[in-house]
Amino acid sequence: MKIAGVDPTTVPSEHILVLPRGNDKSIVFRASGLDSMDDFYRLCPIPTPPMMLKGGRRVPDTEDKGYQTDVESHASKRSAYIIVRSLEPSQIEWDTVRLDQPSTWLSWEDDLKQAKFSVVEINRIHRLVLEANCLDEAKLEEARKSFLLGMRTE
Repeated sequence: MKIAGVDPTTVPSEHILVLPRGNDKSIVFRASGLDSMDDFYRLCPIPTPPMMLKGGRRVPDTEDKGYQTDVESHASKRSAYIIVRSLEPSQIEWDTVRLDQPSTWLSWEDDLKQAKFSVVEINRIHRLVLEANCLDEAKLEEARKSFLLGMRTE
């Protein structure tokens, strides 16, 4: 596929965060936006509510406490999955996180804390992941300006 002669797969979508670590050393975090959540949903299907009888019909019981807990857990795992997967270009050797084990994803932050990253640094890393996975107005405006500058030179 090409759009106006541009192959969308060739455009880099990596965001970088450099954290200083004394003696002229730095730790570089790289984050890429996720193309798909298929792997997540394969490993963590969307919870389904139990059924209950209401007016002689079987209907989903979305007020069920167990179901609500499952939905909250699913949302937390989804966020953690996005973080861990988006940071894959950083080549992090996690202590407890295993990509094929959803129960470990939530410990991404604990792993960073154990590695002596500050709360502020962890927040920056989280923001880097959000930036990599968001199409905000600033990015759209930058793309518009770039496009319009290109139109003037043609």
